[in-house]
Amino acid sequence: MSAQEVQVTGPGGPSGGAPDLPTEVAVLPLRDNVLFPNLALPVLVGRERSLRLIEDVVEGDRLLLTVAVRPEADPEADPPAPDQLYEVGTLGRVAELLRLPSGGMQVALQGLARARTVEWLRVDPFPVARVEYVAEPDPDEEAQARMRSVLGVFRRVAELAPSIPPQFAIAAMNVRDPGDLADFLAANMNVDLTDKQRLLSEPRAAARLTILEELLNDELGLLELSTQTQRELSEDVQKLHREQFLRRQLEVIRRELGETDERGSELTDLRERVRDAEMPDEARKAAERELDRLDRMQRGSPEETVSRTYLEWLLETPWRRFSDDDRDITKARQVLDADHYGLGDVKQRVLEYLAVGTLRPDNRSPILCFVGPPGVGKTSLGQSIARALGRQFVRMSLGGVRDEAEIRGHRRTYIGALPGRIIQGLRRAGTANPVMMLDEIDKLGMDFRGDPASALLEVLDPQQNHAFSDHYLEVPVDLSRVLFICTANMLDPIPGPLRDRMEVIELRGYTEPEKLEIARRHLVPRQLAEHGLRRSQAAIALDALRRIVREYTYEAGVRNLERQVAAVLRKVALRIAEGQTGKVTVKAAEIEEMLGPPRVRTEPLRERDEIGVTTGLAWTPVGGDILSIETMLVRGSSAFTLTGQLGDVMKESARAALTYARSRATTLGVDEDWFAEHEVHVHVPAGAIPKDGPSAGIAMATAMVSAIAKVPVKRKVGMTGEITLRGKVLPIGGVKEKVIAAHRAGVKTVVLPAANERDLREVPEDVRTQLRFVLVDHMDQVLHEALASPLRDLRPAPVVSPAGTPELRERASARSR
Repeated sequence: MSAQEVQVTGPGGPSGGAPDLPTEVAVLPLRDNVLFPNLALPVLVGRERSLRLIEDVVEGDRLLLTVAVRPEADPEADPPAPDQLYEVGTLGRVAELLRLPSGGMQVALQGLARARTVEWLRVDPFPVARVEYVAEPDPDEEAQARMRSVLGVFRRVAELAPSIPPQFAIAAMNVRDPGDLADFLAANMNVDLTDKQRLLSEPRAAARLTILEELLNDELGLLELSTQTQRELSEDVQKLHREQFLRRQLEVIRRELGETDERGSELTDLRERVRDAEMPDEARKAAERELDRLDRMQRGSPEETVSRTYLEWLLETPWRRFSDDDRDITKARQVLDADHYGLGDVKQRVLEYLAVGTLRPDNRSPILCFVGPPGVGKTSLGQSIARALGRQFVRMSLGGVRDEAEIRGHRRTYIGALPGRIIQGLRRAGTANPVMMLDEIDKLGMDFRGDPASALLEVLDPQQNHAFSDHYLEVPVDLSRVLFICTANMLDPIPGPLRDRMEVIELRGYTEPEKLEIARRHLVPRQLAEHGLRRSQAAIALDALRRIVREYTYEAGVRNLERQVAAVLRKVALRIAEGQTGKVTVKAAEIEEMLGPPRVRTEPLRERDEIGVTTGLAWTPVGGDILSIETMLVRGSSAFTLTGQLGDVMKESARAALTYARSRATTLGVDEDWFAEHEVHVHVPAGAIPKDGPSAGIAMATAMVSAIAKVPVKRKVGMTGEITLRGKVLPIGGVKEKVIAAHRAGVKTVVLPAANERDLREVPEDVRTQLRFVLVDHMDQVLHEALASPLRDLRPAPVVSPAGTPELRERASARSR
């Protein structure tokens, strides 16, 4: 059965019926309601047991006990278990009974007295329990005082609550007994079941009134808040109506003056767009001020277009429109690996950013700066990062930008003023968190119009760019969610304060194996598609690609390599268009026919061991290379000659090598006067190419010692390292590129500074396992390894071959375990 809404019969109704109340009485469970003494409650009865109970009590004394069902009870239980019912209920009389066509009954119950169940006697065919009646103490002075306090609060509630009818409030004010007032208000106010049961279970009138006062105060607070909200809303509506009325009057006046209504509709449309736009408060206020200013302008005024354009920029700036980041790290790794080969440091940094964003979504975006030679994939890497994150990509080229207004925008006082490129980029992206690439940041200029690099200090500072100020908008713009990626070919031209704000990631030139893999995975498929060729029609063999890389390209990136691949495929397309059938696979022997004579000459190894000639290893922006360093002794003056277009650092390194050689005169078998009678001439071939750096120090020292001692140098030993006056060997850079160049040239033994041992982990394993490495920390060790006939008093150096350094062997052993 279920209870309907309470209908009030006023207090002071039928008092109690028979003077002797029964101790054993049938129990009618009530769901979602409570019957109070001296009050009536209509109940809809529909369950079988409850119908049988009503039929039975109607034939007898019409008395039954109503007990509320606990909220957590099973709604399907019939009858509910005793532990699912409250202990205290109300003895009631069936006052009226109406049978419904559906088979149910509408029963009017009159409450008589509070009763507590003592023992459950049976549950079939309906529940019956033994009860004891709860006596209510006579009201005292506390109850009278509580009654006056409750009536005061109720009067204020009745004034604010439109749902309380006046007759109900009057009836409550006329109640004289504190207990009756508590039951009357509890039965008829909007109180939940648990609070009603709490009031029924409390026999003392003063306690019930205290509970009621708390509930009424809570209701009063909600009503006062609702009234205040309604009042403020009414004031806003009245203001809006007044504004609309005045605008209507203004439209009528303009119509009388012969002006069209087009501008009024435009302003109305702009106001609606401003109201619906997700703007910060400061931007909204600026837009509303500009709207009011535009409304006051005379039609046709030159400033009208300026104001309208400004409003359009405010409306189209994506203040709070964000794209959802794709935080799937596995998917991001797959996207980056599919788009680019190698570049492990960059990919790792992007995945770290995604991982941090997953743990802390409000984390500020980093400022990345990719530094590397042209063609290594800096710009395309930014596009891949945007695709991996699921964000929009915006690129802006800063090469040749000399005006600060390009970054910060122009003041609106200038004709044709516009926001800066940052705001324009946000508008193009349509979101406030795109990936924004600032390309060629090292080529920013500076003149009388300002310094754009200084303007970028605020843009690229995570601590400041949450309130970036554009001169055109003149309101703060939050750039903290934008992922800025800068690119540069060189780091030196970037001002120090700007460089300090960026996380620099260097992209070195690709090695030959990396270029081959990039060509196989990316360049050839892309050029096949661009030339309308299918994989079943054309292909380039791996040995042909290797020949293109070695003999026709000499660059750090792969742009020229892609041009050469495109040239080859154009020849293939011509053959197919002329009628050749079957798949065309380009072999290495055909490359010279297609591309002409080789354009790059690789330095070959010497054919035999020679005196005074060593093989040095060099690093260039386009990869590693080998250098033949020659030393010739001429009888005459004690001059020291250096040729080969050497830089200052390389010249100083050669002088240090000569000083070391002179210090070992005894070991070399000459006296000190010998150097005064001989001129030492050191030459590095390829004289048209500038060379610099200290890493050729040990190679030049070895060549000098070989020439002085007349001992040949092993031709298949390549070396690199800086030398000090005392013969110490210091670490150098570019180990990976130098070792790969040595392997490509046919070198079998590589002499490296001992401090560079850790750098060998970057060398590809297939290269590392085919070379013999000698790690040295003194020039004596270099001579012991490089000279065909060892000199006396030279100590050997540790040899690491062929599986790499001890550190690498230990790591490999750990992996195998």
